[in-house]
Order: sequence, then C-alpha cells, then structure tokens
Amino acid sequence: MPLGMKEVTAVTEIADLLYGFLPGSGNSRTSFPLAANEAGVGEFWQPGSKLPSLVQLLSMTLEHRRNRFCPLINAIVRQSMTWRRGHNDPLMREEIEHLNTLLRGVSFRIPELSDESFLGMLPRRDPPPQKEKATPGKPTAAQLASLAGQLIEVSKLEPQPRGYAFEKFLRELFDAYGLAPHASFRLVGEQIDGSFSLDGETYLLEAKWKNDLSGIADLHAFSGKVQTKAKWARGLFISHTGFSDDGLTAFGRAPTSIICMDGFDLHETLTRQLPLGDVLAKKIRRAAETGGPFIRVRELF
Repeated sequence: MPLGMKEVTAVTEIADLLYGFLPGSGNSRTSFPLAANEAGVGEFWQPGSKLPSLVQLLSMTLEHRRNRFCPLINAIVRQSMTWRRGHNDPLMREEIEHLNTLLRGVSFRIPELSDESFLGMLPRRDPPPQKEKATPGKPTAAQLASLAGQLIEVSKLEPQPRGYAFEKFLRELFDAYGLAPHASFRLVGEQIDGSFSLDGETYLLEAKWKNDLSGIADLHAFSGKVQTKAKWARGLFISHTGFSDDGLTAFGRAPTSIICMDGFDLHETLTRQLPLGDVLAKKIRRAAETGGPFIRVRELF
C-alpha cells in the first residue's frame, strides 16, 4: 500500500537519524544491508548513495512487508551498538529516545527500545546541550522542529479546519524567520491569504491545501491578483500537494512575478534548517534564469 504524506515525512526523518548508525557497505559484520538481511528484507537494500538507499529500504519495507519493519529497526540498533562502540562513538540514549518519537509517525512502538532498563544502559550526552537562544529572524532548532511537527498535525485535520490551520502555520513560519507576515485580507471580489516582506520587497501569499494538484487555472488566478496590485508587488503560491506538470509548463510561457512552493519544500526547509529567506531568494533567481515559477528546494540546495 503506498505511503501517505505523514508516513513519507516520518520515513525521511527516521532515515536522517539512522544515517550515522551503520555503514552502507564494506563491513562483514555490521552494516545496513546486513541488518536488512537479518530482518528478512535484504532485497529492499539497493547499493548506492547511503541516504537514498536507506530511505528506500524503510519505505519498501513499510509498503510491502510491514510486519518486518520493527525487526528491521531492532536489527539496525543492535548492529549499531557494536559498530559505534568499535569507533569510540557509542549509541546515545537521546538518539534512541528520538527514534522512539519518530516511530510514532509510522504508527509503531517498539517495546525493546522503550524499555527503561535498556535505555538506562545507554550513555547520555555529557554535558547536556545548552538551550539554543532565539535570535530575531533566525529560529532555533527547537522552533523548526516544532513547526515541522505542526505541519504534520495540520495534515490530520479535516479539509475545512485544515485550511485555516495551514494559514496559521504559515503566519507562524514567516514570523519565526522575521518576514513580517500580515494575516489574510479581503479586497473587492477577491481574497489574498496574506503577505510578507523579504529584502524590502512585498510578497502577496496564496496558500492551498487540497487533494488535487494546483493547475494552470490556479496559477493564472493568483498571478492575475498580483498583477492588479502595485507594479513592485510579487507573489508566493504555496500548494501543499504540489502543482501539475502541464500547468507549470503552460504557465511558464507567460511573464509573471510569482514563485511557488509545495509541501515537500516546506518540510525540507524545516528539517534541513534552511533559512527561508535564502530558499526564496534562490527560487527567485532560478525563476528569473529559467522562466519557471517552481524549482524544488532539493534542486537548489
């Protein structure tokens, strides 16, 4: 069964955490492919770059052999304890506690990893990390993690409350990055979902969270709103589910002053702790160079 957005997000975060647990190859006793074989899902490990291979291993196990997911995680943790100890970098209690939290995103709880007697055997980081101080326009890691969690929670809501919650999330996102957001406002015959300021430029915001991809009609409608404002106005169109390829191709042939983001862009900006201003600046530059309003974050960084 294909993974939903919530599970795709959780798998990506789990893979990021597990990345340093084991090598991808070159070890006869401890490695990700050996752990996969131990759990009975060895065919899902494809040699190559470690992170994409790990994401595929976790995703394919969830989709095609879900009952082997917990044994796979246990095998990775067991082998990691041996491998990390041998490299004078023992597995930490905080890492397993974080893993237990992330596993909730795929609806699993592994009793062995939550057992207090097991957790008590693992060393803690010493000294504990100092609390990161918030700086205006530069959200802390904790703030970004909170926003990433909020984005996941929004996905669980029904369509009508989800729309309002999504707008609220975006206001908090722009506020955290110091982009001076304004809430939604109405003009005669139209509604704009908000605005924000970046490098002295004013951007109007359109935010959509619907089941279908946003198409050419949605892009033209928002572009038309922006074009009827002051000539220096620009626009950011955020469609959580993304944009249709046909719509982007057709829209890219006309001059415009809008750029686009989707849900994966938001997720990667938060989980990779990218400055939102830098993300938008790179999108603006690529749009100017290519004429396309939507360039994915993963292609820019």
